[in-house]
Amino acid sequence: MAGMNSMKTHSTSLVPASLWSGRGLVLLGIVLSAFNLRTAVTSLTPLLDTLGDTFGFGATMTGVFGMLPTAAFAVFGVATPALAHRIGLERAALLAMLLATLGLLLRSGAGDTAALMAASLTALAGMGIGNIVLPPLVKRYFADRVGTVSTLYITVLQAGTILPALVAVPVMEAAGWRLSLGLWAVFAAASAVPWCLVLWQERRRNTPLARVHDEAVTVDDEAPELAAPRPQGRAWRSPVAWGMALMFGMTSLVTYSMFTWLPKLLVEAGGTPALGGTMVALFSTLGLAASLTMPLIAVRMRNPFIVVVVCAGFYAAAFTGLLLAPMAAPALWVALLGLGPSTFPLSLTMINLRTRTPEGSAALSGFMQGVGYTLSCAGPLVFGLLHEYTHGWMLPMAFLGICVLVLLVGGYLACRPRYLEDTWH
Repeated sequence: MAGMNSMKTHSTSLVPASLWSGRGLVLLGIVLSAFNLRTAVTSLTPLLDTLGDTFGFGATMTGVFGMLPTAAFAVFGVATPALAHRIGLERAALLAMLLATLGLLLRSGAGDTAALMAASLTALAGMGIGNIVLPPLVKRYFADRVGTVSTLYITVLQAGTILPALVAVPVMEAAGWRLSLGLWAVFAAASAVPWCLVLWQERRRNTPLARVHDEAVTVDDEAPELAAPRPQGRAWRSPVAWGMALMFGMTSLVTYSMFTWLPKLLVEAGGTPALGGTMVALFSTLGLAASLTMPLIAVRMRNPFIVVVVCAGFYAAAFTGLLLAPMAAPALWVALLGLGPSTFPLSLTMINLRTRTPEGSAALSGFMQGVGYTLSCAGPLVFGLLHEYTHGWMLPMAFLGICVLVLLVGGYLACRPRYLEDTWH
């Protein structure tokens, strides 16, 4: 802890007190990039029924599209640290937004299912890189404002999840699905601009951007914040890490299953496609509320397992309502459903609450996201296969119920008051 205090003091002395002074472009880049980390997901799912009719694919392929985000996030959760070491965090952030722009543009021009999938993977690759590099960018440039900037970028990320779902169907009905999918490329392209300017300024050395490095970092180490864990321990040996991975993974599994299948469930129950998009937006909006409140709650609780239990209760009530009477009170069921993934910002907050060192934080973040997203890949696909096999929603919802039980087990392991570094030997 003494080392952490000295690092904090050193960080505060190097980084300007003002949030904007000397680092405004970086803050703008972080915020704009955060907005684009989910647009490829929620701009697509309300249109999957229409795209299925256009390209001739059914429930199984819909499930495949639903699992693409978590698959891409898992792969690039593993690959991005090495990439950032090689090219630097800022260049990795720029690459992320350029890939997102390219993928979103290509997706709007897709002529068949394979092209739609390849373009989606390109966009999601960029967003997967962005998932990993934004937290250490916050730590590097805003060591004195980690809480403030983290809350800001997580909130903007949620806004970028809500808006595409809300406008996807209206834009499609007014101007076609190609424009509805492609317009988000404009936002991704705009997010690349601040990173271009940051790199240009560094090259010209017009604006010396404050950087905080560990004393052991060499000039060639471009991303020390993403360094591998110290040799005396590995995250996979720790029950804390496995608990975090299960909690994060099952939360993601349920979330992306609902992103993918909630519109179709409501349409089959008698709703309109526009209602499906609106409910996905409502689902995401509750996530925004959780992002604003959960970090504040978590840091005040020694053991926040009761939060996980309450979230599981929200899931249970939502699944029951959607299964038995989906159109009786769809907004209520979806609001309850949206409160369930409060374990997502809880997981992100607990990365730093359950680690003693920056190395431990990086190790836990990489393990949690890599394993968690890998586990969650199967969710939308299994949900779709069960629906296709039974032509109903009972078995798919039962599958999600089992996943919530696994989430409870993970939450119990993760929330116990102990540190990763004390349990990974």
